[in-house]
Amino acid sequence: MFTGEYHHTLDGKGRVIIPSRLREGLGEQFVITRGLDHCLFAYPNSEWVRLEQKMKNLPLTKRDSRAFKRLFFSGAMEVEADKQGRILIPQNLRDYAGIEKEIMFIGVSDRVEIWNESAWSQYFGEADQNYEELAEKLEDIDF
Repeated sequence: MFTGEYHHTLDGKGRVIIPSRLREGLGEQFVITRGLDHCLFAYPNSEWVRLEQKMKNLPLTKRDSRAFKRLFFSGAMEVEADKQGRILIPQNLRDYAGIEKEIMFIGVSDRVEIWNESAWSQYFGEADQNYEELAEKLEDIDF
């Protein structure tokens, strides 16, 4: 399970050190793809395979299913950490997430999200104001 927030900086070549606590769960090789809310999602290979199997069940006859699968899988890249624990975030994914220099890694249970730091700060500020309201809407999980 992934938890926590970690601030890191992208180097001039588009590489970033994966926080060691997250790297343990992600492994040396993992998949990064376009996420929602203009962040990136990173999945360990085992979780990626599980997610891929679920996506295969989306109906081919539904336009939204086809479009989502195209966007999700076309952005997916397998990355590998080097000896220093760095990965190269592909330019197309950096562009999608607006990542230029300052990065936030966010542990979100089964995945890691990679955010432009200022975008995360803005998102968090807005969501934090509604935290209790969000919890009420999720009453089925029985906190």
